Amino acid sequence: MKNYSNKNFSGKNTRKFKKNSDEKNYYSENLNSSKKNDRFSSNSFKNKNVNKINEIDKKKGNFSYSKRSKPTNKTNLDLSKKTFDIYQDHSNKKNLDDWVWGKHSVYEALISQRPINRIWCTTEIFSSEKFYILLKDLKSKGVLIEEVSWNRISQLTYGSSHQGVALQLACSKTISLEELISISKINSTNPIILALDGITDPHNVGAIVRSAEAFGCKGIIIPQRRSAGLTGTVAKVAAGALEHLPVSRVVNLNRSLEELKANGFIVIGLSGDGQLPISKFNEKTPLVVVVGSEDKGISLLTQKKCDFILRIPLKGKTSSLNASVAAAISLFYLTSK
Repeated sequence: MKNYSNKNFSGKNTRKFKKNSDEKNYYSENLNSSKKNDRFSSNSFKNKNVNKINEIDKKKGNFSYSKRSKPTNKTNLDLSKKTFDIYQDHSNKKNLDDWVWGKHSVYEALISQRPINRIWCTTEIFSSEKFYILLKDLKSKGVLIEEVSWNRISQLTYGSSHQGVALQLACSKTISLEELISISKINSTNPIILALDGITDPHNVGAIVRSAEAFGCKGIIIPQRRSAGLTGTVAKVAAGALEHLPVSRVVNLNRSLEELKANGFIVIGLSGDGQLPISKFNEKTPLVVVVGSEDKGISLLTQKKCDFILRIPLKGKTSSLNASVAAAISLFYLTSK
């Protein structure tokens, strides 16, 4: 007897299996194709957006999306550092407009009697036959002369060929103390002279010069050391007053105060610890007003040379005033009586 059931079963099963496998393959193909389409569509959408952004950036001049930014190169950093150093050198050399260096240039400046603020030289230059007499004479007149090393002058002149000597010109000529005393007594019975003790800030010195000239002072005394010289900054802050006010630069301030006393001057010191308010000072006589620095005030040796120590009365919580402000206020009090 033939068994048809097995054949039919196997045949039906094979047909069903083929059909199912075909359906699965069809589904998987459609699924894969749809995924591909989705990928393509999403990529195309992204590409469209990127292209739009790139077009906008190109119009604005920004290519950050279209081109990758290059990594920072070490040579670029080195170049930028060099350009910054060059810029600093140029900005520093701008401050050397009133400087002279080199043997021949300095010698010509010395014999032409140009106003000099300060001189730097090596020991060999100072003791040389060509410069010794000139430098010694200038030192006695109050010009600050420093014997320094060759390398120090190279630092000051930023590596220039200085030949061991350099100087800084002053904006105005200084006179001797004797000349200042005689000038101050012309057409004035009670002249006022300002003496600066330890004021190294050129802005303060310039402001004091301006106030002193405005209130009719007869001159200013500045020491050779521990004081700003008559530099370009002083002249600029003084706003032209330096041209109308005699300045004496002295080697020793205390000896100069003794000489002023011998010529009939009373020496007044300004200090926050003064015994007498400046508003109650009523002496009618030639005066020397000593103004000290803001941080240290008048030195102890100079205070001993003063006949009076006056204070400016303050009503607020501020304990002290700027040196140039204190000088202006005191001159107002002293000249208004």
